Amino acid sequence: MQHESGGGEVLTQALVFLGATCVLIPALKKAKISTVMGFLIIGVAMGPHVLGRLAQGWPFLAAFEFEQSQPTLLLAELGIVFLLFVIGLEVSFERLWALRRYVFGLGFLQVALCTLAISGIALAFGNSFSVAAVLGLAFALSSTALVLQLLRERSQISTPVGRASFSILLMQDLMVVPILFVVAALSPTGSAFGDQVGLALVTALISLGAIIIIGRLLLRPLFRWVAAADSREIFIAAAFLAAIGMAGAAQMAGLSAALGAFLAGLLLAETEFRHQIETDLEPFKDLLLGLFFVTVGMQIDIPLFLNQPVLILIGVAGLFVVKGLIIAVLARVFGFAWPRALQMGLLLGQSGEFAFVVIAAARAGGAIPQDTAGYMLIVTALSIFVTPIVAGLGARLARRIYKAGSAAPPADAAQESGHVVIAGFGRVGATLADILSAQEISHVAIEGDAAAVSKFRDEGRPVHYGDASNAQTLESVGAANAAAIVVTINDPEAVERIVAEARRAWPHIPVYARARDGEHARRLHAAGAALASPDSIEAALQLGEALLNGVGIPDEIARRIIAERREEEVAKAIYSAPS
Repeated sequence: MQHESGGGEVLTQALVFLGATCVLIPALKKAKISTVMGFLIIGVAMGPHVLGRLAQGWPFLAAFEFEQSQPTLLLAELGIVFLLFVIGLEVSFERLWALRRYVFGLGFLQVALCTLAISGIALAFGNSFSVAAVLGLAFALSSTALVLQLLRERSQISTPVGRASFSILLMQDLMVVPILFVVAALSPTGSAFGDQVGLALVTALISLGAIIIIGRLLLRPLFRWVAAADSREIFIAAAFLAAIGMAGAAQMAGLSAALGAFLAGLLLAETEFRHQIETDLEPFKDLLLGLFFVTVGMQIDIPLFLNQPVLILIGVAGLFVVKGLIIAVLARVFGFAWPRALQMGLLLGQSGEFAFVVIAAARAGGAIPQDTAGYMLIVTALSIFVTPIVAGLGARLARRIYKAGSAAPPADAAQESGHVVIAGFGRVGATLADILSAQEISHVAIEGDAAAVSKFRDEGRPVHYGDASNAQTLESVGAANAAAIVVTINDPEAVERIVAEARRAWPHIPVYARARDGEHARRLHAAGAALASPDSIEAALQLGEALLNGVGIPDEIARRIIAERREEEVAKAIYSAPS
């Protein structure tokens, strides 16, 4: 079906996507189907190969069909850009440097050995050298978008398997430029490419360095300037500018746009703004990434699959077996236990979204025939489609092997836990932080005043910029694993809101709050606060202690009198709270 051109087409496709998301995704989640798999199913069912063919007999169905229009593909690519940007925010240069052995060792060996193995198998089945080489190069790479989203959904991005998988995917992104040069050289009109590949690598590295240096100089001042305006809309616009701007700069330099976005996130991970940026971009990232998975599902040609089901299924299964075994063996060599190594192999065994680019370039240059390209496309799309299922099996297999061996799985990388989260870092928050520091208790704070955050960061305090009344922002600094949450915001309504949201999200974590007065304290206790300290009462108690001392009451007796009074006031606030 052909929609009207221009803005009407974009609007129609947006309505179809949003309608399908709102209606079908909740139903699929109730059926215990992951969000990623749900979007893939929507792409298959509402794409040109299923709904599009049905619309030929029932024209009214054409209104609900997804089409691979240029705006749709562009928005889907933005989903990958935002995913890599958010992943970059979760990684710092220190963490990346700590992963260098996996990136340049495990990652490079994976790409090289998988390319050689898959190319060798293709040659053994009678394919020409150029076809075999394209098959190897395309299928050696995995789906960055899918794997990272699965790791994020399962909170495994910082586990050993998550870190190693991320390292492999990062090296794959770095190999984009050399692979495209090789594919271009494999076309009938291609020329010798040794010097070109070397030049491309040098150019890519220089461009990479220039992007990092310029980004480091510009991004922090930009966000400090924007945050000072105290406008969430402008702050979100700045986050969009950073992600898309760096992605565009990388693309113009011949690198992957996703790699540029990752670098932007990596640079901002070192700033006080990372948690607020992550919170603000999360909804946009998830929707656009869902659109990307829909476009992948649209490329699964059901009639072609029905014509050659055995050959295609052998291709998909063979891809997982060959890549999975190579990755598992390499992971074992790099120190992973066999259960984790097998889990990683199954997680990364699919082909990736970059295979679509390689196949298109090879087909345009005449390096592979049309029927081979069609076969590769459906194998790629199907391998992505089944990955959530295969990855789940891999995780269960790892747990079962450990259980059979009566040994506990190795501990995952320690995510920060047992710390105190302080919402608001004014006078009260800073005082509490000093008390915690004196007792060597780990803590982290969120504050909405950009100038104050900049000052505290210069002093070496663990303060991040963000909306402290937003539970998602608190979650981004580890509230789910915290020993306690302290709300010190000087806004009674915001304090009540965050106490209620924190208790709903993390009922096992005690929440302490600053209250305006006794009535406010009672409302906070009703909302679930473990303790609410009224400013007015505390000020009166402190004044009372000073007064007792001034009229001749000994210090110890004055402190005991005030302590007893404080307990009475706290009890009054708690027991006077409405039930």
